[in-house]
Amino acid sequence: MKKVGILGGTFDPPHYGHLLIANEVLSALELDKIWFMPNHEPPHKKKPESVKDEDRLRMLELAIAGNSAFSIQPIELDRNGPSYTVDTMKLLNAEYSDHQFFFIIGADMIEYLPKWHDIDILINLVQFVGVERPSYSRQTDYPVLYVDVPAIDVSSSMIRDRVKKGKSVRYLLPDPVIDYIEEKHLYGTSKSFRHS
Repeated sequence: MKKVGILGGTFDPPHYGHLLIANEVLSALELDKIWFMPNHEPPHKKKPESVKDEDRLRMLELAIAGNSAFSIQPIELDRNGPSYTVDTMKLLNAEYSDHQFFFIIGADMIEYLPKWHDIDILINLVQFVGVERPSYSRQTDYPVLYVDVPAIDVSSSMIRDRVKKGKSVRYLLPDPVIDYIEEKHLYGTSKSFRHS
């Protein structure tokens, strides 16, 4: 039985916080792989219209390059409309019957679990893994494994804002991702911002 962690998100852009969480959970739970699963349209928030799915996918490929335990699971990008985790997990469990799945969520999502679509079905399809986020409670009535992850207070929205203002994002996300953002002029950038 392969043990696979799933880290979902918009990855707009992917940053070191994502990579740190994935690596810590991989190690702590002795998983075989981590699948990064970009959302097409997450039901709980509207995706910024700033970049195309292909750009998010390419940035994610660049971010995880060189780590053989990391790969991309594009199942939600391949479907239209809102992505409900319960539908995704039904499909993945059917396709990969020899896998055990661990769905990684931040503490902000743990508080939100009661509102997840068909949560009572979902908890029987996947093991939730919670990671700490500052100022969020880990109290829940649902079965969640916890993994302590060093705090890194960085978010994709903060990075997008810094890029738009021409501020440095060095050491917040991998250099190949920064290069791609500059090359494609993503997030409103028109000049080099690496050393700003």
